[in-house]
Amino acid sequence: MTEEKAATTFTVLLVEDSVLLAQRIREQLEAIPGVTVLGPVPDEDGAVRMAFDSKPDALVLDLQLQSGTGFGVVARLGPTRPPVVVLTNYALPEYRRRALALGIEYFLDKSHEYHLLPDVIDALSSARGP
Repeated sequence: MTEEKAATTFTVLLVEDSVLLAQRIREQLEAIPGVTVLGPVPDEDGAVRMAFDSKPDALVLDLQLQSGTGFGVVARLGPTRPPVVVLTNYALPEYRRRALALGIEYFLDKSHEYHLLPDVIDALSSARGP
């Protein structure tokens, strides 16, 4: 990979325990020019480890994982974490409030807002610039 290509890549860490959904998300996001998807990672410990090791530009995060939670990932990464897009089947008001309290940038319901994910990632990538 050339340095120019590396400089224009927007890296997304995908934290999702459904193999089929993770594959679908990967395909959608990698169709966006310049986006590379890491993962999927199915659990909290693995997600935290990979985020610290790879320093992604954004996280796409399920809340219910094989072990641990998406909220646990955000809390453990701390205030210097990259932007987070929660994509969950549990879009309950109390989860939305907790996400807001943690400073999570985007909270999408898998059932009704899944189609917005590529636009959100594209906007984050564009906002970062070259």
